Amino acid sequence: MDEQQPPDRGGGHPCGFPGPRPPGRPGRRGGPPAWLSGARSRTAAGLPWVSTAALLVFVMVGTGFAEHGQDRRPLDLAARLLLCVAVAVLLLRHRRPVAVVATTCAATLVYLAAGYPYGPVFVAVAVGCFSAIVAGHRKAAWWSLGGLWAGHVLVSHWLYRWLPPGGDGAAPWTQQGFITAWVLAVVAAAELLRVRREQWAATRAEREAAERRRADEERLRMARELHDVLAHSISVINVQAGVGLALLDSDPEQARTALTTIKAASKEALDEVRQVLANLRAPGDAPTSPAPGLDRLPELVEQAASAGLTVTVESEGDPAAVPPGAGLAAFRIVQEALTNIVRHSGSRTALVHIGHGSGRVRLRVDDEGPATGDDAGGGGNGLVGMRERAAALGGTIEAGPRPDGGFRVLAELPFTAPDRDRRRNPPEPSEETP
Repeated sequence: MDEQQPPDRGGGHPCGFPGPRPPGRPGRRGGPPAWLSGARSRTAAGLPWVSTAALLVFVMVGTGFAEHGQDRRPLDLAARLLLCVAVAVLLLRHRRPVAVVATTCAATLVYLAAGYPYGPVFVAVAVGCFSAIVAGHRKAAWWSLGGLWAGHVLVSHWLYRWLPPGGDGAAPWTQQGFITAWVLAVVAAAELLRVRREQWAATRAEREAAERRRADEERLRMARELHDVLAHSISVINVQAGVGLALLDSDPEQARTALTTIKAASKEALDEVRQVLANLRAPGDAPTSPAPGLDRLPELVEQAASAGLTVTVESEGDPAAVPPGAGLAAFRIVQEALTNIVRHSGSRTALVHIGHGSGRVRLRVDDEGPATGDDAGGGGNGLVGMRERAAALGGTIEAGPRPDGGFRVLAELPFTAPDRDRRRNPPEPSEETP
């Protein structure tokens, strides 16, 4: 977990203690700031050289200004080395956060125990603490920060007699109270950042899961389309091929008609398969031809007739009121029902009743039977696909034997006027960025 922690540029105690970090402003595109969301700003070596160098300069220069007016030991080479260690170790804060926060706190405690002036070294402690907590090492950060606080209490109120500078007295408790408040503020801010990071990570995971679900649903839709197209066309081709073979010698003209039907059915199937595959390869492009709907029922009836099935269609209401999505589902359900009759029923007649109105389409497909196999009504994925299509629109479907014989498919596909209006007049895209 690698976030670029910016140095704290202001606020705080007259002696140079850092105040609580101001919250980052939200990103311009509605997301979290880059340094809060885990965006990395690194060199090829994978270490935060730029931020660490800037922090080192800030601590060195700021401490030089902060020592004026403090009755503390003046800065010397040892002090500079301790400050350098406390900051330079932050280069590894993303790789070894536990060791970094412990080393930074230890170097800071030694620096203070040696009697050197207070200053922005506490910013380095805050950065190390933030990195450890955000990386999930909360207890290590708490123990290190708590050890620094306890060590400062001992140095300021007990061990100062034996530590430089000479003649130093006990620090006022108001100063210790401010340090305590600063420690609590750093821990609280780091915990808040950790929680926000977890929330953003959960949001990203949910968004990715939703995208995967949409992709799975799209693949399932394509599979249903291919199944419906191929099952119907191959059933017609199978029947006509049998007719052609049976009449090839005795009635060549009828065999020629069967072959013509096979050619037309296979061409239509290939065209629809090409359209489905084109949408699969380029899902963002508009389809090259409109999706089939109830207006293509005459073609379906003609194809069924070429397979030896006489289909009677009864319609009530206004078919123009049906939106494209419901029309496609209704067409595919009728197509699959007629395919099952051709393949699995001994009946050569079928009745299709379509009712439009009240914001829904009602379908009823009946045949007289009897079933010609063990999988009466169809097997495999046909009925499953019909149920999935109905469920996708919030509708229902029932398929099973009739009490008086034969087989019946009942489907109810709801739709609403607002849905139709949105399809015809899509809303203008909002200028507000989510």
